Amino acid sequence: MSNIPIEIREKLSNDFELKPLKILNSFKSADGTIKVAFELWDGNIVEGVLIPSADRITACVSSQVGCSLNCSFCATGYLPYKRNLDAGEIFDQVYLLKKLALEKNNINLSNIVFMGMGEPLLNYSNLLKSIEHITSPVGLAISPQRITVSTSGIAKMIKKLGDDNVKFNLALSLHYADNDKRTSIMPINESNNLEMLAEALEYFYSKTKTRVTLEYCMISEINDTEQDALNLANFARKVKCKINLIEYNPIDNALYKPSTNIATQNFIKILEQKKHIVNLRRSRGKDINAACGQLANKLLK
Repeated sequence: MSNIPIEIREKLSNDFELKPLKILNSFKSADGTIKVAFELWDGNIVEGVLIPSADRITACVSSQVGCSLNCSFCATGYLPYKRNLDAGEIFDQVYLLKKLALEKNNINLSNIVFMGMGEPLLNYSNLLKSIEHITSPVGLAISPQRITVSTSGIAKMIKKLGDDNVKFNLALSLHYADNDKRTSIMPINESNNLEMLAEALEYFYSKTKTRVTLEYCMISEINDTEQDALNLANFARKVKCKINLIEYNPIDNALYKPSTNIATQNFIKILEQKKHIVNLRRSRGKDINAACGQLANKLLK
């Protein structure tokens, strides 16, 4: 800007910096899902996904470069953790995906899920600051009720969400309702076990009155037996929740397979017999590695 005094230009140059995200590449699935590779100012890359459906279009965004939690069924868990995203980098993902939704689908962005790369609650301050700007009337003015933050289960931070009386939705990536078995695929369970999580989720509900979603990825012959369904039903009884069953998406690093349709339907039947609210989420964008658990910076060119 050459139309302001030089001393102000120098102060702006010395005291401020802009770090905009750049869309490195994007890929469109046969089902209309769009995966976007975002290049950060330091050369690191994260991915976001735009998921259209009949009545909405959802942006899935990342909170960290890589991930430190090493969940064995998730492709991002095999990437090295490098750093947290700052609030502006998280906001920019939403802004650019919102713009893309209008350009490609002629629909305004309706929902946001923090289900991309990284563990959002390990980047707590930047997460909340980004959501503050996303929901602000002078930001993107998106209702917090249309935002869902998914966590692998950091009990003390779930309680902090309650203390901060957040207005957005919370989802727990559960995937097993047995401590030993959950630890075997999600090492975070060793320090944040099911009893701690149940207590934290109840505390969150007591503070916010927001029903939590339990996410459960259906993996063949791993967590889809009748006993697994009964364990999940018993855990879900301890918290105010609904259950989302997720179709497992294969990744290169693991030999897991998705549950069969018969196993899935039997699982649902048991949960419904126990009076739980159950939804089955079908995968979107598998052909471009954009589905749940598949984000690993592939297909960048």
